[in-house]
Amino acid sequence: MKKIISILGALLLVGVVAFAQPQHKKGNNKDGEQWREKVRAEQVAFLTNELNLTESEAQSFWPVYNDVQNQRREAFKASAEAFKALQEGIDGNDVSKLLDKYMDAQKACQKIDADAVARYKKVLPVEKVAKLMMAEEKFRHQQIGKLGQGGANRPGGPRPGKNMPVERPVQPKAEATL
Repeated sequence: MKKIISILGALLLVGVVAFAQPQHKKGNNKDGEQWREKVRAEQVAFLTNELNLTESEAQSFWPVYNDVQNQRREAFKASAEAFKALQEGIDGNDVSKLLDKYMDAQKACQKIDADAVARYKKVLPVEKVAKLMMAEEKFRHQQIGKLGQGGANRPGGPRPGKNMPVERPVQPKAEATL
């Protein structure tokens, strides 16, 4: 019963966070946003199941986890922008500054992850923090596998022709003659 309550609470929390996210004005990003929200909901259910959180653990864990995820998204965005600037300015005079900015952005991403572990240890037993690290990696690999297979979770659905079984005509068996 506690597990069901934890899962429902986590899904409710994801729904609230998803509703609070600003909508993009640029083009029709509805499919992409729906896909991201679906993946986030899958991640919450996956992590809840893998970590076997108690109700009190879930109540203290999910706000911290969501905050860390928001920090990670912002740091990744800054890192991507710094990389793009470095890529565009590789032959310019400011390449040293651009490289330093990119490396600083990379360090910021690593610091967020290191700080996150310390924050998780405050709300979860260390064994569950270790399980979280393993579960996040397991979920990431699972999602990469789905994308590689042209999974139905992709915006626009599966890619035609990718990893689909090839039907081959059945050859009649030749009868043995003696």
